[in-house]
Amino acid sequence: MGQDIIKPQDRLAAWLAADMEAVNDLIRTRMASQHAPRIPEVTAHLVEAGGKRLRPLLTLAAARMCGYDGPYHVHLAATVEFIHTATLLHDDVVDESKRRRGRPTANLLWDNKTSVLVGDYLFSRSFQLMVETGSLRVLDILANASATIAEGEVLQLTAAQDLATTEAIYLQVVRGKTAALFSAATEVGGVIAGAPEAHVRALYAYGDALGIAFQIVDDLLDYGGTADAIGKNTGDDFRERKLTLPVIKAVALADATEQAFWQRTIAKGDQRDGDLEQAMAIMARHGSMQAARSDALDWAAKARASLADLPDHRLRDMLQDLADYVVSRIN
Repeated sequence: MGQDIIKPQDRLAAWLAADMEAVNDLIRTRMASQHAPRIPEVTAHLVEAGGKRLRPLLTLAAARMCGYDGPYHVHLAATVEFIHTATLLHDDVVDESKRRRGRPTANLLWDNKTSVLVGDYLFSRSFQLMVETGSLRVLDILANASATIAEGEVLQLTAAQDLATTEAIYLQVVRGKTAALFSAATEVGGVIAGAPEAHVRALYAYGDALGIAFQIVDDLLDYGGTADAIGKNTGDDFRERKLTLPVIKAVALADATEQAFWQRTIAKGDQRDGDLEQAMAIMARHGSMQAARSDALDWAAKARASLADLPDHRLRDMLQDLADYVVSRIN
């Protein structure tokens, strides 16, 4: 079939290999604890589980693309990964998840209390790292992102099983729980490099659009991906009664019978054998999966376009390719 296609994030990782090794060394050092050995045990289980490290790569790429040659992009990339890992630990408790990145979740192997407290520890470590950069603006961006992530998760709790949830509310949730860290990751890379304000805004816009596209694709893969590909069980969002974009689109077009189905399975949580297959059939009937995919493609295009005015650079091309790749997973 010819040569294997190298994924854009793998090209990014190869280009930034020395920086990523420094990030990984810093992560290993800072997740250590002299007094609570369970902390490195839990964090190592998740951090070393083979995650894509996409968010720290975005920080490194943005900083290098803007000409940064100092040490603090490494601190910021580690900060972003700590924030991300902390939110995963908390999310798995909230969602009562049993699988993450193809492995048992920390809350399953240890317990909920451990997952929450270790997540809190990682948040604290992330703030220590960002303070070390000496940049109040960086601290402001990442502190705001942390608050926005928590706000998005709480909003999702209230909107998840509410059939009145609109696409606008969904977008607000996604901007909180996913896109906020993507946009912060790219924005702080530009800030630490001292990039012109227009370039910093462009990097923020790229991260925001990429994060939204990324989350829509993840929501689609929950109904059409394999367990190995998505790192969790197919259909988990349906079983957890999450109103993601394809379901929201189907609910908006539902007839009386379909409304009753969604009311029983999502609003009330009365799920039976065959309900997942019926949900997918309803979504297929209304074309809601295809419509959500179209939205993801639009956001990926916005991500690409936002980089157009940044300096010509190999890393810029890789970031544009990354936006295309994120949505190619649902072809």
